[in-house]
Amino acid sequence: MSNEQNPWVKKDSRIVYDNPWINLTEYDVITPAGTEGIYGKVHFKNIAIGVIAIDEEENTYLVGQYRFPLDKYSWEIPEGGCPEGTDWLTAAKRELKEETGFEARSWKEILRMDVSNSVSDEFAVVYVAQDLIAGEAEPEDTEDLQMIKMPFTQALNWVMEGKITDSISVAAILKWELIKNK
Repeated sequence: MSNEQNPWVKKDSRIVYDNPWINLTEYDVITPAGTEGIYGKVHFKNIAIGVIAIDEEENTYLVGQYRFPLDKYSWEIPEGGCPEGTDWLTAAKRELKEETGFEARSWKEILRMDVSNSVSDEFAVVYVAQDLIAGEAEPEDTEDLQMIKMPFTQALNWVMEGKITDSISVAAILKWELIKNK
């Protein structure tokens, strides 16, 4: 057997919860060990989009907001959802404008990732936006955001110090540090 074959057997499934953003499905399964069990999967109805905005002085812009599921405040790169069928770059441009007010003349996709693949199918795409044009932010009703400008090196330090813990932000900042001069 190839190690890339699916060893799980799905016997039955039922949607336990459903709203406009996510659903939770519970599966009756036979595990790779051959035992019966259940497995829950959270399906995200949007693709997660992240944007690292970099200005001409190598500053970046983080947004802070209180995250309900964590019950704590979080500093992150601008992020949001991309509905199925929507162009990812179009969604990234919208999110950057909504959360920071910026538009950008230069865009580069730098990362695709499965965010939490043991319990969900959430998929993320991250862009770097450069050659920024300032404007007015247009946050959604569910967002009470603060924005801070800092040298990109400080954002990297915040990741290393555990001040930034959002998985998409951590991965994006580390990836950009590795590839920015290539």
